[in-house]
Amino acid sequence: MTTTLITGANRGIGFELARQLNDAGHDIIAVCRQSSDELDALDVRVESGIDVIDRADLDDLVKRLAETRIDLLINNAGVLRSSSLDGIEDQLDDFRLQYEVNALAPLRVTNALLGQINHGGKVVIITSRMGSIADNTSGGQYAYRMSKAAVNTAGVSLAHELKDRQIAVGLLHPGYVRTSMTRHTGHIDPDEAARGLIQRIEELSLASTGSFRHANGEELPW
Repeated sequence: MTTTLITGANRGIGFELARQLNDAGHDIIAVCRQSSDELDALDVRVESGIDVIDRADLDDLVKRLAETRIDLLINNAGVLRSSSLDGIEDQLDDFRLQYEVNALAPLRVTNALLGQINHGGKVVIITSRMGSIADNTSGGQYAYRMSKAAVNTAGVSLAHELKDRQIAVGLLHPGYVRTSMTRHTGHIDPDEAARGLIQRIEELSLASTGSFRHANGEELPW
């Protein structure tokens, strides 16, 4: 059985990943700040009260999982706050929050749990094509774009660093998904996004480590 830990698993894409991977036979560890009725109804292990940008919470998570080995770590927790050039001085807290959650947290969570990830395991970062510099044709959303570009860079470095441990790293864009983060606008629902992500995760190997892909399989530009 594959033991899979998912951050931000209480709703949206994270919840659907937990639900579908649980149905597929994975042993799920659902990590979140606060659980949800939907998540509680699943037959999974819920570790709530964990803020991925809080060091004490990460230390607590490591203690809770002291006897647990992990095959697949999915860094899914994320935040989107609107940002613009105009009025930037009043938005800096939102800039910093998005950098902390979207860019730093995947590194911090991976580092905290690295000793528990099995040789030959996988680390996945749910990122966004909005972090692609080449694909930016509209501008705007400075903070979110910058945070995702940063985590893409981090993911490539992580892929190099973990290769000796036979751990593959994947950077995956779920698509424009209808969730609370996008105010339920978008092109697809979370269940469809999760199905595509799971297919890409299954395909992930050391041969493709550090790659940046859409849930539909398309390779994305940096």
